[in-house]
Amino acid sequence: MTQKRLHRREQLFIDGEWLDADDVLEVTDLAEDGIFAEVAAAGAEQADNALAAAQRAEAEMRETTIPQRAKWMESIADGLLDRKEELAEVIVREAGKPISSARGEVESAAERFRRAAEEAHDLRGEFREGTTDGHEGWEAIIKPEPVGTILAITPYNYPLATTALEVAPALAAGNCVILKPASKTPISAAILAEVISEQDIPKGAFNFTPGSASEIGDLLVGDDRINMITMTGSSPAGKHVARKSGMVNLHMELGGNAPAVVFPDADLSDVAGACAKGSLKYAGQRCSAVSRVVAHEEVHDEVVERLEAEMDNWVIGDLFDEETQMGPLISEDQADWVEELVEDAVEKGADLIRGGDRDGQFFEPTLLANVPHDARIVHEEQFGPIAAVTTFETEEEALEISNGGDLALDAAVFTADYDRARRMADKLDAGAVRINGAPSHGLGDIPFGGNKGSGIGRQGLHLTIEEMVRKKSIIL
Repeated sequence: MTQKRLHRREQLFIDGEWLDADDVLEVTDLAEDGIFAEVAAAGAEQADNALAAAQRAEAEMRETTIPQRAKWMESIADGLLDRKEELAEVIVREAGKPISSARGEVESAAERFRRAAEEAHDLRGEFREGTTDGHEGWEAIIKPEPVGTILAITPYNYPLATTALEVAPALAAGNCVILKPASKTPISAAILAEVISEQDIPKGAFNFTPGSASEIGDLLVGDDRINMITMTGSSPAGKHVARKSGMVNLHMELGGNAPAVVFPDADLSDVAGACAKGSLKYAGQRCSAVSRVVAHEEVHDEVVERLEAEMDNWVIGDLFDEETQMGPLISEDQADWVEELVEDAVEKGADLIRGGDRDGQFFEPTLLANVPHDARIVHEEQFGPIAAVTTFETEEEALEISNGGDLALDAAVFTADYDRARRMADKLDAGAVRINGAPSHGLGDIPFGGNKGSGIGRQGLHLTIEEMVRKKSIIL
């Protein structure tokens, strides 16, 4: 049952004030036709004002205590949960997520702020003795300090949860933040900004500046007042930011094309359930999605048969229906991209077992079998509801297929043989390898991040906070 339609307009938040702008970003309603919200779009002047405000606030933020910052994190978590239903409805509409997934995202975001409060208490200095200028007995205090001003660039696919994973550690570590959310999904981030503005955080320490990449993106990433950029997004966008940013710390979680390697001794029922969910959750618009199933030739056909049965049971429909599991893709352009990859695979010899059709932005759960290794879908990020099954004969061939290409974020191995699982995990080129399960990044307790074109550094609340401070040695 569809909920009451929203129409709202959000403002910028710069230097402690809510502001309008000359331009606005219109946010498409993916649950109903039309526009459901607008947000003020920052231009060059507003971006410069945000940079100046954050720089002024750096000294005051540096003086805040860990207990004080932890209290903010707890209060922000409570504020998000107080607005849980409102936020969930916004995520349904702007991101096209089913309502049950949207509620889970709000809960995840709140928990990330709460855990950032816990992790902040682990920010401790060190005491060391050493030798300097040939003399022993020197003593040093090694003190963690905030890096300064952090630009947080967040994606559309988890507009609240990923924003929390970037903003919470930054504030918990005592930094100032300029948040630039994805232009397609800025409204949940605007509500987060409202919750943050209700805390007694120093004026200018947090700034909310939605806007187009062409208007403010390059301006922000190339400004010397930015000390660190934390970003989740596509590999091309990440590489562009890296070229423009100069000598700043980069913390990037970028694109993926996760292989799930299936050996003959695996439990194929578990394989089918995990890989179907890994491919179809949020219509495959996840960097950790199972993009290709690399199945041993002995079990290829059975894996395909079981995957087809699993996909047939996925519920697509009203995003406000509690039973719905999958909604539309974020845009017509994304649907075009997915369609292009499927057509390329079929033209090169893949068998289209099910799906492949679309209705506007809705793309059917799609299963491809016997996918040739030169198909683009094997190497490029899909961000669509596709399981592409390819085959291998030996472990060496499975590794060659899995490690091909420029993306190396996640991988999975399905086998009952512990020694084989460890061999594969050691040799797979990926930031994280899941054994007998689909890749999942969770709340950030376990580090995750990519190799090669899939990113720089590792995310996870503890590691991210550690990367958002710098060590100062005070030698006595």
